[in-house]
Amino acid sequence: MKLQIIVGSTREGRKSLQFSKWITNTAKELKDVNVEMVDLKDFDLPIFNEAVSPRYNPDRKVEGDVKKFLDKIAEADGYVFVSPEYNHSISGALKNALDYTGFELSKKPAAVATHGSVGGARAAEHLKMILSECQAVIVPINLHFNHFIDGNIDEDGNLIKELKELQYGPHTTVNTMLGDLVWYANALKAAK
Repeated sequence: MKLQIIVGSTREGRKSLQFSKWITNTAKELKDVNVEMVDLKDFDLPIFNEAVSPRYNPDRKVEGDVKKFLDKIAEADGYVFVSPEYNHSISGALKNALDYTGFELSKKPAAVATHGSVGGARAAEHLKMILSECQAVIVPINLHFNHFIDGNIDEDGNLIKELKELQYGPHTTVNTMLGDLVWYANALKAAK
């Protein structure tokens, strides 16, 4: 199974990168799972302005970084979308990237991991609606990081010992979310 962790922020000083590294490091402990972190910052995606929705445009031709991005995410069997909460929603960069998708996410599981005010709960709600419209299958367990990233996750994506040892802390939640994601990915792949 191929799992992608999508870093959903591109701004300078973003904490989503540390958060994504922690999720990636944790996912790499799963058996029989190939994990890749995909950073939106690596793709120069212009503001989406196609005249027709990608799902309804049989003559659609994409090129450049848009094609590279769509080809990259099409490779995965499942996803963890990581987003900060900006103005009670997801980042503009992540919304823009998702607007480019046609059928790349269709019938594939997507988990949501957010951080920020109230653990990014409002961003998570918006992101789940957007992913549902992208025809992804939303994994019920979400990861809301209710702590400051700085001081709790280092630059290499290591969670501090105190949080890792909490019985019902973020380490337990991320493992539960990833386990469910793998289950859904295997079930959906078999159903296809």
